[in-house]
Amino acid sequence: MTNNAGAAVRLEGIAKKYGAVTAVRPLDLVVEAGTLVTLLGPSGCGKTTLLRMIAGLEQSSAGKLWIGGRDVTLLSAGERNVSMVFQSYALFPHMSVEENVAYGLVSSGARKQAAREKALASLETVGLKGFGARLPSQLSGGQQQRVAVARALVLEPDVLLFDEPLSNLDARLRRSMREEIRALQQRLGLTVVYVTHDQSEALAVSDRIVVMRDAEIAQAGTPEELYMRPRNVFVATFMGEANAVKGVIVARDAGRAIVRLDAASLTLVDPGLPEGEADVVVRPEAIRLGAAGGPGIAGRVAKATYMGAHTEYVVATALGELFAVSPDRLDRHAVGAEVSVGFDAEGVVLVAP
Repeated sequence: MTNNAGAAVRLEGIAKKYGAVTAVRPLDLVVEAGTLVTLLGPSGCGKTTLLRMIAGLEQSSAGKLWIGGRDVTLLSAGERNVSMVFQSYALFPHMSVEENVAYGLVSSGARKQAAREKALASLETVGLKGFGARLPSQLSGGQQQRVAVARALVLEPDVLLFDEPLSNLDARLRRSMREEIRALQQRLGLTVVYVTHDQSEALAVSDRIVVMRDAEIAQAGTPEELYMRPRNVFVATFMGEANAVKGVIVARDAGRAIVRLDAASLTLVDPGLPEGEADVVVRPEAIRLGAAGGPGIAGRVAKATYMGAHTEYVVATALGELFAVSPDRLDRHAVGAEVSVGFDAEGVVLVAP
């Protein structure tokens, strides 16, 4: 199956209101052609409404929307050349897999033979060659999801939209399917906008992530930028496990901030916050547990959970309880043990409240 490279999506001042309720505050966003951008956030943050406005399923209350340089703000969903894969696969149970995939082409006037050939090619693209004669009920959940993707791809859209596409699958299948979606997007050069509330899914598939909160963008950037350099406590805690603690900025030196965490002192990237008390985010993997009396601050192990490849700890300290992840499978700390708590500067970030 051939597919044209995806088109860029540009939103300028896009907003959505339902009466007095603001679902999306005015925002600007660019999705570069051929990239996968994830809209990530808790329920009710506006991410699905934003996706539906791109699809043309919701009309924006304000702003402009371009796809491939064409103003589509007032165009219907059918005039935008976008395809959407929903959380529920919405396959027709009485139709074969091939008929399901060809349905959009046939209903838009394509000849049945041409539609069949494209449908079979699309099924081969998603790894389902030879499955065309089956009914959806004869497929696994992962295979049904692939059929839904094939049905969207066969229309050769400028933009492919995913709305929580993996939430109905078990954890192992979710992991393999997200890898397949990412590989397919890169191989075909598709422009994809992907909605999820699962941060590990977002980290795994995205070129860029847009974290949304309270109907607006909290921060946008690459997965690494959002994980390693979050701007505020909300983004930090939403992009994976994080300990939010209070520290004190005591001095500055050449673009770096000297920060005191109880008895420990760290030199961190200076985000321009005023000296004095500050919010600090500590990633669990940046915490180093050692013997009592060692460098760092004093702590006591409150919980220890063996996870096979690593051990998870909750450690009581003067900063509060800290969640730590340690690869010490052969030399674990027992519950109640006194320990020293040290910090890797990589993984400790000064943030706005």
